[in-house]
Amino acid sequence: MALAIVYLEAGLLAINGTLIAEIIAFLLMLGVLARWVYPPIVRAAEARQKQIKEQLEQAEKARKEAEERLQAAQAEILRAREQAGRIIEQANRAAERIQQEAQEKAREEARRIVAAASRDIDAERQRAIQSIRLQMADIVIEAVRRIVGESLDGERHRKLIEATIEQVEGEPSAAQ
Repeated sequence: MALAIVYLEAGLLAINGTLIAEIIAFLLMLGVLARWVYPPIVRAAEARQKQIKEQLEQAEKARKEAEERLQAAQAEILRAREQAGRIIEQANRAAERIQQEAQEKAREEARRIVAAASRDIDAERQRAIQSIRLQMADIVIEAVRRIVGESLDGERHRKLIEATIEQVEGEPSAAQ
């Protein structure tokens, strides 16, 4: 204010018609701006502020929904992993059971083959023993005939030899 007084006294700030016209024009311009320009600017700013607030609320809502979906997805992934673990465990148990069944079947088949082979061996041994008996009887008959010089009938010789063979087989040293 002191500066204004200094300017007035110095004549630098003279109040004249031009200054008054400028002040009136400034005040009119300020009134026009306040009446017709400022309210639309304020309304636009308020509308923009409201729009930004709504967008922020929508963004917050979208963020919450995204978090809920993320939690739901994580829960679903956890359930899927648990289910996959159960399925793998069941598959492992089934594979183990199948393997055990296959091993048991293989053992049973091996037992059956061994039993059949044992029966075949016993039958073949019996046939071999019977064949050897017959051959021995024929050899003994021929040897006796040569030694004795006389011929007994074949049936009598055979009975005599079979009785001797059975007697020899019944002895403990012959069984080994």
